[in-house]
Parts: sequence; structure tokens; C-alpha cells
Amino acid sequence: MKNYTITVNGNVYDVTVEEKGAGAAPAAAPKSAPAPKAAPAPAAAPKAVGAGRIQVKAGAAGKVYQIPTTVGQSVQPGDTVIVIEAMKMEIPVVAPEAGTIASIDVAVGDAIEAGAVLATLN
Repeated sequence: MKNYTITVNGNVYDVTVEEKGAGAAPAAAPKSAPAPKAAPAPAAAPKAVGAGRIQVKAGAAGKVYQIPTTVGQSVQPGDTVIVIEAMKMEIPVVAPEAGTIASIDVAVGDAIEAGAVLATLN
């Protein structure tokens, strides 16, 4: 057994490495408390939701991948308003009913939660 002190992102860990048999890979076992979880990212400032009366909401958490529409554009039910990327898949978020895009409340690359308002329609 060998003892090591490892520093990761300013956190110090004491680790004991035990070799099992010839040619076996060493196994690390923490000697101290378990590694702390990464600090959560600071919350983004809440965005003002647009003035439209119909909300277009995200069905899943992910990142905004593409915004193929613009404010003032007319859309029909089922037309893609925003495309999000979740689990390496592109997921279209569609207009729930016919209308005109009143606001787009996200930008490409924004991290979003399921149920977040992405755009509004009138």
C-alpha cells in the first residue's frame, strides 16, 4: 500500500493505493471524506418573458441549439420555433397554435430547464 496526497481544484485528498496481484491496476480508496460535489453554477439572471399571450415552453432540459424563427414571423401549429439539444439529440419545440412570434426569450447556447418559456406568440 502506498499513501498519496492529491490536490484537485484546491481541495486536498489523502489517497491510499493498494496493488492486487501481479500486473493488476491500482485501486484508489479515499482516506478522507468523499470528494465534494462541484459547486452549482451561479443562477442566470431571470429573463423577462415577452408580451405574447401564448407561451412556447421547453419540453426537456438542454441547450438552445438553433432559433429558426424571428420576432414578427407568422407560425402555424406544429411549426418549429426553437430547437434545443438534449442528450445529443436535436429536439424541435413547436408552436402550440397559429400566431405571430411576439418574443424570443432565449439565445443560442443558453442552458434551459424543462418547462422554461422560450418564446411567446400573439
